[in-house]
Amino acid sequence: MMEIQQVLPLTDRIANINWDEVTKNLHNNGFVIVKDVLNKEECNALIRDYQADEYRKTINMERYRFGRGEYKYYKYPLPAIITDLRENIYPRIVPVANQWMQELGIDKRFPATHQEMKELSHLAGQTKPTVLILKYAEGGFNTLHQDLYGDVYFPMQMVFMLDQINDDYTGGEFVITEQIPRAQSKANVLMPNRGDMVLFTTNFRPVKGNKGYYRVNMKHGVSPLHSGQRHSLGIIFHDALN
Repeated sequence: MMEIQQVLPLTDRIANINWDEVTKNLHNNGFVIVKDVLNKEECNALIRDYQADEYRKTINMERYRFGRGEYKYYKYPLPAIITDLRENIYPRIVPVANQWMQELGIDKRFPATHQEMKELSHLAGQTKPTVLILKYAEGGFNTLHQDLYGDVYFPMQMVFMLDQINDDYTGGEFVITEQIPRAQSKANVLMPNRGDMVLFTTNFRPVKGNKGYYRVNMKHGVSPLHSGQRHSLGIIFHDALN
């Protein structure tokens, strides 16, 4: 008899992640890939909803010279799956964010829960959700950038791949660059699979040198697609002014 594999709820899948290993890599590299956080059905449901009228703003990337493609910002209330991701992953990574602040001598600490982080954004007038879903076709790309949205920002964010690389599309690698002091930029080219989560720095990370920690600025983007379509879900933990 064929054994039926039980699909764990999302919150259980998040709890079962080896967070010690994940946060170690996030601290040391400024990014980490976490495998199979979303399942295929969840990814397909997010793609299907792309045409639904549940978004607050649609951005044509060429118009703003951000690249070539389109993305849509969700509006509150967010879909339950996105709320679960923000509220359950944030407390796992906030210790790394606070460690970064301490190592760089920055007088800032982030609260323990995402609800408190959201309240900090709203007190600063940043009340618009920054969660977005992105769509690229052949030739589409995203220029290197940072997602700050205002004076209040959390220094880490995440993106989920909703299509399978080399099946649904080719090219379209996720690129993270870091500025090496007194040298050229280093490029990290990532190829996460459908359902994988990439956790990465919003704008910088600490690196230990001979005289203590120093700040390395980082940006992210997407290389041009050679074929197919690529969808991804971007989740930023702070909100925006508009």
